Amino acid sequence: MSEAIYCYDTASVRFAVYPQDKLRIVAEIEENPLRDLFGATGGGDTLLEAYLSNREVINALALEKYRGAPGRPVLLASVDFAIHQAA
Repeated sequence: MSEAIYCYDTASVRFAVYPQDKLRIVAEIEENPLRDLFGATGGGDTLLEAYLSNREVINALALEKYRGAPGRPVLLASVDFAIHQAA
């Protein structure tokens, strides 16, 4: 089961991740990486499916970004994945 929804107003998928300390972090991934990197081709349902199919990678990056700046909103964009791959 996943806590994820497509948010039409922000063109993103909002999802929950849980760090080891049992906090609940709400993060978002923009539409562009879901289309460009994870293969979504249609509307909100395919964006959500792209997240669900790749949630391990996406959640891991969201947690990494959260740990780098606790307390700040976690919004993943295509550039975050490019930076992560280059490191």
